[in-house]
Amino acid sequence: MYIIKFGTDGWRGIIADEFTVENVKRVAQGTAEYVKANFANNLTVVLGHDCRFAGELFAETTAKVLCANGIKVIMAKGFVSTPMISLGAVKHGAALGVIITASHNPPAYNGFKLKAHYGGPSSPAVIDAVENAIPEIFSLPLKSIDTLVSEGMVTYADLETMYVNEVESKFDLKLIKESKFEFAYDAMYGAGQNVMRRVFPEITMLHCDYNPGFDGQAPEPIHKNLTEFSELIRISEEIDCGLVTDGDADRIGLYNGKGEFVDSHHIILLLVHYLHKYKGMDGKVITTFSATSKITKLAEAYGLPVEITKIGFKYICEKMVTENVLVGGEESGGIAIKGFIPERDGIWIGLTLWEFMAKTGKTLDELIQEVYDVVGSFAMGRIDLHITEEIKQTVLANCKAGKYTQFGNYKIEKTEDLDGFKFHLGNGEWVMIRASGTEPVLRVYSESSTNDKATAILDATKAVLLA
Repeated sequence: MYIIKFGTDGWRGIIADEFTVENVKRVAQGTAEYVKANFANNLTVVLGHDCRFAGELFAETTAKVLCANGIKVIMAKGFVSTPMISLGAVKHGAALGVIITASHNPPAYNGFKLKAHYGGPSSPAVIDAVENAIPEIFSLPLKSIDTLVSEGMVTYADLETMYVNEVESKFDLKLIKESKFEFAYDAMYGAGQNVMRRVFPEITMLHCDYNPGFDGQAPEPIHKNLTEFSELIRISEEIDCGLVTDGDADRIGLYNGKGEFVDSHHIILLLVHYLHKYKGMDGKVITTFSATSKITKLAEAYGLPVEITKIGFKYICEKMVTENVLVGGEESGGIAIKGFIPERDGIWIGLTLWEFMAKTGKTLDELIQEVYDVVGSFAMGRIDLHITEEIKQTVLANCKAGKYTQFGNYKIEKTEDLDGFKFHLGNGEWVMIRASGTEPVLRVYSESSTNDKATAILDATKAVLLA
């Protein structure tokens, strides 16, 4: 029997290997058991799929299983983004939202994400409950989708239009469109393409076609996957900002008018600056252990409370549900802000920044300079070391035992171990080592004043770790 485990953001597997119809039935049954046990008076689930191969098949399989358990399903029309499912769960008052997606994983994967009734990632406790309820085999008789529709167990909802209406009600789209700036968007063949085509039909668009194989590339919005978009912006000499979203459109990538990648650390800082300094909004700033220390510095400069969590947006979401949070974001591009659901949303964050540019008449670089004027300039680095499991465990043991006192010429002044090991090197510089929970991989992060210095720290650390 294949053991199904949810990772930091859902269960994922290779299509036709681990991710099969039979295994989806098992996960759907575990989900149904959780809903019946905890939402007896609200047996309703919002369900959809993104652009990946066989998404409709797996979504319909999930619907059949849920309905076999007496749970009504509100099914999305066509492919949708993860934020649409989260928003749909809130708007329709459902017990849960389910989306068939593997997010930014390679094309061979698909996945199963659970969204809570409040419109964000389900908590670790909920995930554990669903996992524990997954049966070894699934054996209930299933009805066809047509039959379930005729019986009223499955109804269809236009979650895309629902989301577009929400965007149109919250953003000054006319101001953005009539500003002096030219914008571009790269969907990475993902689920954000239809919304952006509807809201901004006149802007430059790339990879906004239906391509379930993502042209053979993982739809992760990092620079190495976006060189075509970067070059498009660079040679155009007219585009002022480029927005990118991943496969299910919950993560953001961003480019300035020179085709240079703007990382999530800078995006989070820009959001705090805009929402507090320009819009007068207050609330806690929450970020994860691998994010720049400049976020804490900016929050403190503005008199805003700040909190650092473990890596994973679910830890941020837990806080957003119960506290007054202004901005919550992580290094990997998952960011949420006050005034919307507690969910990562690449389009929502991108439009917030475009509105910032339009209202001020300033370029992205000029706005970043405003942040630098408060906290100073900085640069982040990251490398993933693909090593043996033995080396990985040795490095972790050395970190726990405090055996590292310096990396090259960089002496360690202080160590934190909230989620991995962060070694402070003085002058605002640090390097962090965090192991993958599923692969023989060490993720190494660094922060310094320039890209060259951040890279030098990574090189020095790598030399010591692999010596």
